[in-house]
Amino acid sequence: MCGRYTLLAEPQELAAEFEVIDPAGFAPRYNIAPTQDVPIVRLVGVAAPSSMAVVRLAEPGGASSGAPARRLDILRWGLIPHWAKDAKFGYRTINARAETVATQPAFRDAFRKRRCIVPANGFFEWQKLEQGGKEVKQPHYIHRRDGRPMGIAGLWDRWVGPDGEAIESFTIITTEANALIRPLHNRMPVILRHEDYAAWLDPATKPDRLTSLLVPCPAEQLAVRPVSRQVNSPRNDGPACIAALS
Repeated sequence: MCGRYTLLAEPQELAAEFEVIDPAGFAPRYNIAPTQDVPIVRLVGVAAPSSMAVVRLAEPGGASSGAPARRLDILRWGLIPHWAKDAKFGYRTINARAETVATQPAFRDAFRKRRCIVPANGFFEWQKLEQGGKEVKQPHYIHRRDGRPMGIAGLWDRWVGPDGEAIESFTIITTEANALIRPLHNRMPVILRHEDYAAWLDPATKPDRLTSLLVPCPAEQLAVRPVSRQVNSPRNDGPACIAALS
């Protein structure tokens, strides 16, 4: 699974990587945890085929016409399907498995209609080790070797509670681990290629094309290092969370 990640890029970096319009500034995040509100990339001004209706997002100021554009929006991590009885559903849907995302009731509608990209600079996985006769979990930080932000495949949905409160939320799609991650964990987030961003976001992309994107990224593109156990607590959110152990 993917249970923690970072977003350290400046707005101009995100604008260049994801071609988003007017990216807002936000503080670097070194330890993003489930249920927190963080930026995701999605299309606005979308006109989908009638056979694949998509939630239409209005531009600020009422401008919703023209070519579709990508925008950074703040959503809650932990997808709450529009049909869920309460918001607690999102606690168990922070990840969606690539193998079943098209068929699982919690995700299949969003997979067809509401796909997004989750910007990140890296993510954490925990390796089980034995120290002093006890099992411990050592966190590791995984990031791109070239330092660029990564675009993780995600889904989003909009839920309205009994009191009228609306919550927009997202999930991260995971796949089997590549050779670099496998010693730490058997799953990893789906890291999309830059050239596949458009196809992933496009509501007209065929399901077969979408599922072909949900594969492990090449191991040689990533680097990994053990880090402090400070990341174990979501209260810690600073550079020490990703500092290499000496």
